[in-house]
Amino acid sequence: MLNLDNSTLLITGGTGSFGNEVLRLFLKSNVSEIRIFSRDEKKQDDMRKHYNDPRLKFFIGDVRDSLSIQGAMHSVDYVFHAAALKQVPSCEFYPIEAVKTNILGTENVLNAALDYRVKKVVCLSTDKAVYPVNAMGLSKSLMEKVLIAKSREGGSSTIICGTRYGNVMGSRGSVIPLFIDQINKGIPLTITSPKMTRFIMSLEEAVGLVMYAFINGKAGDIFVQKSPSAYVEHLAMAISRISGNKDYPIEIIGIRHGEKMYETLISTEEMPMANEIENFFRIHPDARDLNYSQFFDEGHDSIISEEYNSNNTEILSLEDVESLLRKQDFVSALNK
Repeated sequence: MLNLDNSTLLITGGTGSFGNEVLRLFLKSNVSEIRIFSRDEKKQDDMRKHYNDPRLKFFIGDVRDSLSIQGAMHSVDYVFHAAALKQVPSCEFYPIEAVKTNILGTENVLNAALDYRVKKVVCLSTDKAVYPVNAMGLSKSLMEKVLIAKSREGGSSTIICGTRYGNVMGSRGSVIPLFIDQINKGIPLTITSPKMTRFIMSLEEAVGLVMYAFINGKAGDIFVQKSPSAYVEHLAMAISRISGNKDYPIEIIGIRHGEKMYETLISTEEMPMANEIENFFRIHPDARDLNYSQFFDEGHDSIISEEYNSNNTEILSLEDVESLLRKQDFVSALNK
């Protein structure tokens, strides 16, 4: 762990699932101030009352507004950039809104961090940024390009790096809370395709990945955690079993617009630049500058490797999925 004595942290989108989890971790340290930046005044007020810690400061603002993020960035040492539009359907219908938040908002955050010479910024990305087929993934993919480009400007003064991970169990907008809500309402579980696979990780593991990047990240690095995956059908069946009704009805509704049968965390083209470190991959940025001879006259001799996706990682059995879900606090919301 980095020495956080007398440090000031800023978490954008800090009222979300990740913000709350990382906040609980940092409140155990000797950090002097943690700033929560978001546009949700109700959630900020709830957090203020819940944690009741004088080190916690709240800033109402929007990453789309460069002035509001500039106002929160002064005297900050470290930034965790979690603010984003994450819902695939909403981004499909309002793609420009995804551009404003996920791309331009990230540029605003990173420009402010550079202006105030923040020591390190960790940006959160998603597996949907790799070979994107929907607006959310496309916006996150370009967010990563902004991250890498800005990391060159930061040099050693402001280190900008990122993480990329799949579905976080129980997080807002994920499928498991939907299944729990459907069972509680007594309606069939709806799944898109039984053999669709998705990476799965706990919220604690997601925070662990971000902390690993926080401690070890160099300019332009993107970190990925090795994670198992599960069939969507098994997730539904596991929730049914936990509810006490293993034969609960399941309805197949077909793949939604903008969905893929499996998700990819590292592309084929990125694998030659990815190093395995413990349970993580570190994807190094392309270090070439804008020298066109290197792009048109000289090739790249790296050996192309297989991509890392939710079909070629470990796919958990139904029993393993059930065992994993039973350990999660959010299943307490399930009527049994």
